[in-house]
Amino acid sequence: MTANINNAKLKVGVIGTGSISGLHLDAYASNPDAALVAVCDLNESRAKEAAAKYGASKVYTDYRELLADPEIDAVSICTWNNSHAEISIAALEAGKHVLCEKPLCKTVPDALKVEEAVSRAGKVFQVGFVRRYASNTEVLRRFLDGGDLGEIYYAKASCLRRRGNPGGWFADAERSGGGPLIDIGVHVIDLCWYLMGRPKVKSVSGNTYRKLGNRAHIQNLSFYKAADYDAALNDVEDMANALIRFENGASLFVDVSFTLHAKKDELAVKLYGDKGGAEIEPELAVITERHDTIINVSPQVDHAGFDFNQAFANEIGYFVDSCLGRKETLSPVQDGVEITKILCAIYESAEKGTEVHF
Repeated sequence: MTANINNAKLKVGVIGTGSISGLHLDAYASNPDAALVAVCDLNESRAKEAAAKYGASKVYTDYRELLADPEIDAVSICTWNNSHAEISIAALEAGKHVLCEKPLCKTVPDALKVEEAVSRAGKVFQVGFVRRYASNTEVLRRFLDGGDLGEIYYAKASCLRRRGNPGGWFADAERSGGGPLIDIGVHVIDLCWYLMGRPKVKSVSGNTYRKLGNRAHIQNLSFYKAADYDAALNDVEDMANALIRFENGASLFVDVSFTLHAKKDELAVKLYGDKGGAEIEPELAVITERHDTIINVSPQVDHAGFDFNQAFANEIGYFVDSCLGRKETLSPVQDGVEITKILCAIYESAEKGTEVHF
């Protein structure tokens, strides 16, 4: 880890200028200790547009050329999932610190290769589990660390969209690795696992369903579409669910969807302990007992629910501080490997119709 002896700014390049990159670029632009030097995208016009908007002086269409630039200290990788391993390893070998968007990789072997590269390089590597950095997560972490909820033995997470398949690369299994499980499920699975104390996984039982497709015929419901949206191209699951058992006896149930015959979209993340419980989505709440009475506590924070801009600002701030030797990342590569193992085990369990044991 490099100490910031001269208080110099961390010089950053962003690889991939699709939609998620905007949150990275905004956060770097507002961070006084970071300087955005370069952007890279296969689509040159999109890269030039991002560079002009955020004041980056250099534009690349080949990430290898960006990584060869000695001026750049660190990179954010905001590309398709199937390129995360390749670019991460190349960046580490080029001596760059790396913030890689979630999921770390499509496969466990690739995740392990990245972990090995991090060990060799000795550089900061942060996985983009942005919900770990949200203010509501930070507040709940204090309650958990203080023992207010006791032993967390069960968690439940739902992230259900009734019509929300972004299409494009998100719906292309070759590039994405899967559908809602690996795209949005990864967020809530990681958040629960992190708040439960990162217990070792014992077994996974999962199901995936492909029943509804993109449902492009549905009218009057707007949704986010990928830049390369094409409703005719879709080979990922519509919906997935899983029961994850841990060696300490705790369990996590999760269900996620891109499309589902549901009355409304739903986002809920709940944890249950032997002294109290908590809800972190859609809004932060702590449930406990006092004087033989159940009490619902609403912690007073600026963002009781998840706020993308605030969370990404915190995440990028942690990354910059870690690169400058001030902090340790909250989401190291080892955690990215474990979450990749869980995701792949759910897909494997669904395909085989059996429980997968670790």
